[in-house]
Amino acid sequence: MPSSPVYFSIPSASLYQFPPRNDPLPLPPPPPRSSLSAPPFEIPLSLYRSVLDVRVPITIACLYAVTVTSLNRYNKSRGNKPWRISRTRAFYWFVVAHNVLLAVYSAWTFVGMWGALRRTVQNPTGPSGVVATVDSLCKVHGISGLGNAVTYNPDLAGWVSESPARVHLSEMGTPDPTDLGRLWNEGLAFYGWFFYLSKFYEVLDTAIILAKGKKSSTLQTYHHAGAMMCMWAGIRFMSAPIWVFTFVNSGIHALMYTYYTLTAFAVPIPQALKRSLTTMQILQFVIGASYAAIHLFVTYTVPIQVPDVTASVASVASAASTVVSAAAASATSAGVADLVKKYLFRAAGEEGLAENVNAPSAAPRAVPQSVAPGQQQYRTEYQTVPCINTSGQTFAIWLNVLYLAPLTVLFVRFFIRSYIKRTSGKGANYPAQANAAEKAGMDAIKGVERELYPNGAANGHANGTAKARMNGTH
Repeated sequence: MPSSPVYFSIPSASLYQFPPRNDPLPLPPPPPRSSLSAPPFEIPLSLYRSVLDVRVPITIACLYAVTVTSLNRYNKSRGNKPWRISRTRAFYWFVVAHNVLLAVYSAWTFVGMWGALRRTVQNPTGPSGVVATVDSLCKVHGISGLGNAVTYNPDLAGWVSESPARVHLSEMGTPDPTDLGRLWNEGLAFYGWFFYLSKFYEVLDTAIILAKGKKSSTLQTYHHAGAMMCMWAGIRFMSAPIWVFTFVNSGIHALMYTYYTLTAFAVPIPQALKRSLTTMQILQFVIGASYAAIHLFVTYTVPIQVPDVTASVASVASAASTVVSAAAASATSAGVADLVKKYLFRAAGEEGLAENVNAPSAAPRAVPQSVAPGQQQYRTEYQTVPCINTSGQTFAIWLNVLYLAPLTVLFVRFFIRSYIKRTSGKGANYPAQANAAEKAGMDAIKGVERELYPNGAANGHANGTAKARMNGTH
């Protein structure tokens, strides 16, 4: 193996196509098994693929944007007064249930993905080193082990096994759904699909804001609509980096919606915890976008099995030689027996029977010249392979990067203005104009914060107390 099996290179131009190629179709999760790591239930193939039709997220995102714009205008025409329903006890408990549901669901997804990562990501200190870790994160189909991946080859328009002697395709020519050890079958196909669907449900966050008579900002609309499209692209094209969005974002959401729930019950939230939550969100965006983009430039060396024609022919020749030798020995034995029979018949006066002893027999069966499946020989070669194989995977990566870039800028600005500049004031010596400007800026920041923590603000109002309003908004 080369001394540097992992390195960076310029991605192939064929990976950049828009719209991306439609192949391959997404593969559903494996059927449930008697294992704690198995999906708890089976998702019908037709349902799994139908909701991943590109028209589904586009239609829902457009309807969401149009609805929000219309309701923003409606609220403005009414002076941004809260809707009557938002003042009811039922609405309050609906908000609480909504937050609890998303907190529990997000924690379930986080735990499930943690188990999948623990089972599939190879230890860099193992026998194959860092290249095995890279391979386990880049290739999500097949079985565990360097060189045991199953990848889609756009040039051949089909799936290819790197180790055909060990890892076989299904009868449909796709990765075997029973193969374990890679991220897709171990949990990403299942948890990622449901996390994609959860992005449609999360638009209720915006509904809560609108019901309180508040304006839902363009940022809020962009955030929810963009999340729908990013999760769709990652799962639809089975792009390896989408596990980061599913795993990390579900963990952040578990904490975030727990925070919203506590806010609804007027539980005081320390500023340090809130600052930590914002910090984690910023790190999520920066690290997630950077990690996804790196996949496009990573190539590495793996052992690949290729057919060994010479060895296979030698195997067939050896088998044929054995058959011929056995036939020759049999023919020799048969010749001696025939000679004895002929002399015995002639001694008995049966000349006719003696002549029949030499009658020609049926022609011998031809020795097969093709290579039987069991006789196919392979040799191991080290080849350089890209981390990303298809234009669909590339499209999903760049869509996530472009989506996260403005969110990262917003959160960084929010963090600096809220937690750094706010604590670096100069007290009484601070100029009056600067104090006035800072106060105006903080008023604007609080508005931004209400957009970043919409449920908190809504829950605070729903509780109907000034304390809850402060906890939810500030």
